[in-house]
Amino acid sequence: MTRVYVDMDQTLADYASAYRHAKEVHPDIPYPQSLPRLFEGLAPITGAIDGYRTLEEMGFDVWVLSAPSYMNPLCYTEKRLWIEKHLGLNTCKKLILSIDKSLLIGDYLIDDYDCGKGQENFRGQLIHFGTGAFPDWMAVITYFEEVVSSSLK
Repeated sequence: MTRVYVDMDQTLADYASAYRHAKEVHPDIPYPQSLPRLFEGLAPITGAIDGYRTLEEMGFDVWVLSAPSYMNPLCYTEKRLWIEKHLGLNTCKKLILSIDKSLLIGDYLIDDYDCGKGQENFRGQLIHFGTGAFPDWMAVITYFEEVVSSSLK
């Protein structure tokens, strides 16, 4: 089965907006990502939840692969709570938190960064989310529909 890893921050969840808001409200805190409830309260990226579910329905083995903020020990729990709230308890069994994404072996990694957390050494294909080729979840799903279609030929 084809394995797809999906990043959480700024791929599934809107981290950037929460970070900006936290900086405005708490300008004295150098690491806003260390604030309690920051990760738990992230809003989903438009189309992300449906996109994740669509990948599952297409027959892909889909996992969430996220790099935790070690500046915020609560981040580990909050990411798990976010997954349960937005993707359901069963998806929590498919949540991996790792500072180095190259440690995982899979066919695809959907991530908003192409380097910095091991993405550059990932041994599958990087789908660089939020870029010209993959600006949103609609583009990602269209790409995977083509992957499925070409595998049937």
